[in-house]
This record gives sequence, C-alpha cells and structure tokens, in this order.
Amino acid sequence: YVSAYAQLVADGKLGLGDELDVCVPTGNFGNILAAYYAKRMGVPLGMLYCASNENRVLTDFINTGTYDISDREFILTSSPSMDILVSSNLERLLYLLSGDDKLIADLMKQLSENGEYEVPADMLEKLHELFWAGFCDDEGAKTAIGKVWKDDHYLCDTHTAVAWDVAQQYKQANPEHNAVVVLSTASPYKFPAAVLEGIGEKAEGDEFDVMEQLHKVTGVPVPKNLADL
Repeated sequence: YVSAYAQLVADGKLGLGDELDVCVPTGNFGNILAAYYAKRMGVPLGMLYCASNENRVLTDFINTGTYDISDREFILTSSPSMDILVSSNLERLLYLLSGDDKLIADLMKQLSENGEYEVPADMLEKLHELFWAGFCDDEGAKTAIGKVWKDDHYLCDTHTAVAWDVAQQYKQANPEHNAVVVLSTASPYKFPAAVLEGIGEKAEGDEFDVMEQLHKVTGVPVPKNLADL
C-alpha cells in the first residue's frame, strides 16, 4: 500500500497527501486488514472497499453489522481463495475498533455456538466510516475479465476481476470518489480456464494445455515457475 501510494505520487497521478481509495478482493480479510493497518500508520488511504464473490458474508456483515453463517450456503466459485464463510482476520479488526477483548470474545463465542453475531451500533458506525462492501458473481467476474482485456489490454485473474467490478459499483454510486487502486492478488495463469472464457475463448485439454492456449491467445508470458513445469 505504501509502494502503490508512492508510485502514484511519483507518476503525478496523485498529490502528496491526497486520499487514495483501495478495493481488495477478500474472503479471509487479511489483505484489506493490511490496508487498514497502513491507514492507521499514516498512509493517506480513504475508503476501503471490501470485494466479495458470491460467498458474500463480509459484504452483508459490513452493510448490516450482522455476521450470519447459520443458514448460508457455501458456494464454490471461480475465485476459490475467497470461498470462505468464517473470516478469521475480521476478529482483529473488531478488536482494534473497540479495544474491548471481552466484547470480541463474546462475539466469537456467539459465532461458534449460534452461527451469528451482531456488533453494537457504535462499532457499525465506525465500520461504515472506514469500509464499503460489494460483491460480484462468477458471471460478473467473467464479464470484467473480458472488458479489462478489451479496454486496457490487462489480463486479470478471477479474484482481481471481482475487485474491479466492485470498484466500478462504488464509483457509480459515489461520483465524487477519490482515485482508486484495485488490488490484483493472483496470476491469471492460476485460473487459466476461467480467464480464457472471460476473453471469449473455449478452454481445451489439461491445465498445462490451457495455460499454453492462454499464452498463445494473449501473448502474456507464463510465470517462470509454471513454465518450468
């Protein structure tokens, strides 16, 4: 986050001290928690957008203050690193917002025993000051992959596509938004079949065949470790 901010200032795309929003694809809340740490440490970050796939437990929690997995279907998606219902790093954020270890222990006990908990109104207010949340399903991610490739010639993986879509949602709802950075968290070659479909191609053969197909179609180099295999 520090590097991204410094790079934008150096490139003249951001004035020193101007706020920068970030959009992070997340399931376990680790990467976006790092953004919150960076903000607390002094990086001029504005709103932090929490982007979920169809397992939208974090989106619903940030919007309502209720974390509920008691009757929620677990969905296998094309962005599997976000296929999570219990986000372990969220507990850290709630403690930092409240400073109350007894409250957090009680909330985690409720989650374990009842499958849900609700944060106090003052904590929800703090959450809304810091975070905005949205979600994107597989079809939306596929569309995003195709659009970003067509418009910007940037090949993004399924998780990055979820975040890109959610960033557009925020920007449409908030026309006066800050500059926005979308966190790209994986190589497209980790999910080559889904990425190929996103750019309008049909994946054929095993995963190595599909990686080679993706390389031939886009010209984007295969990461060295995968190419060596």
